[in-house]
Amino acid sequence: MEKFDIKTLTEIRDRLDYIHTIATTNYSDNPELMDTIDHLARVGAMFADIKIEELEGHIETADPQNYILEKLSSSYFHMKNYEKNNQY
Repeated sequence: MEKFDIKTLTEIRDRLDYIHTIATTNYSDNPELMDTIDHLARVGAMFADIKIEELEGHIETADPQNYILEKLSSSYFHMKNYEKNNQY
């Protein structure tokens, strides 16, 4: 039994697209925070896309693992930098 369905995954993807749009539109408010939010939304959206493709029986995305690692590394860098700069 599948744990996900295409309709729900599409809704998840749409919400992550909205978060991505808000983060990129408001980037200048707090660049590191918005960049982190943007990249995490993209990671989640890629997971949703891949799962949708799996459920549909075809994988079209060329290198989702590399894409996810690249986006995640940016967010990870921002969080490590934040942690370093905010230690007491």
